[in-house]
Amino acid sequence: MTLGLVAAIVAAVAYGSGSVLQAAATRRAHGLRVVRQPLYVAGLVLDLLGWLLSLVALRSLPLFAVQSLLAGSLVVTVVLARMVLGTRLRVVDRAAVGAVVLALAVLAVAAGEQPATAPPSGFTPVVLAVAVALAVAVAVAHRGGGAVLLATLGGLGYSGAALAARGAHGGTTGWQVLLQPLAVAIVLFGVVGALAFVRALETGAVGPAMALISVVEVVVPGAVGLAVLGDTVRAGWAGPAVGAIVVALTGCVVLAGSPGQRATA
Repeated sequence: MTLGLVAAIVAAVAYGSGSVLQAAATRRAHGLRVVRQPLYVAGLVLDLLGWLLSLVALRSLPLFAVQSLLAGSLVVTVVLARMVLGTRLRVVDRAAVGAVVLALAVLAVAAGEQPATAPPSGFTPVVLAVAVALAVAVAVAHRGGGAVLLATLGGLGYSGAALAARGAHGGTTGWQVLLQPLAVAIVLFGVVGALAFVRALETGAVGPAMALISVVEVVVPGAVGLAVLGDTVRAGWAGPAVGAIVVALTGCVVLAGSPGQRATA
């Protein structure tokens, strides 16, 4: 098992565990007092760890594989919520968990290890321009935009951060990633995505928002990675990879509406 694959799996576990810990903290305190809860702080630390590990994974795995594995954090959230928060796990949730795990295993095999390559000419200015445009769009939609629009913008923000990270890794080593203009895009996309997602949860139900973001986060970066950044699928594995993505996304959509997921939002 490669370092990138291990990093992506651990990142998904960290994200899912962090969500459950933060949810447990909200049951002990409300408002600003939540941030003083050790469980909430631990959840934030796990979120940061997950993000850093996702950057490691993007160095050696294609975007469609990394993003699908990260979307699998919903599996961790739902299962841990059952154990920690006592939420109900429906029969369909159990089936979705098994389907997502199996689909992610197929994707891991179909992707294989693919070190990031240097992005094409003009990639950096285009990505920076898109990041600024998305920030403006979120600022406009933040007050009067609907949950669907905000969730879509949030998913695009997270997608942009992943694309910028994969592009920044091309032709660089170690900490050189942090010294590139694309590092600014990574941060801007991430902040914009988080703000849009939080606002989407304030204006609509958590299930549809999570489902929409999961789909956008997998489809958009995956497609751009294949078309622009040189990501590939192993010979003979294109069909299984597409099928696995469809199964994984379907399972994530089901899990987004699970009582376990709703309890963590």
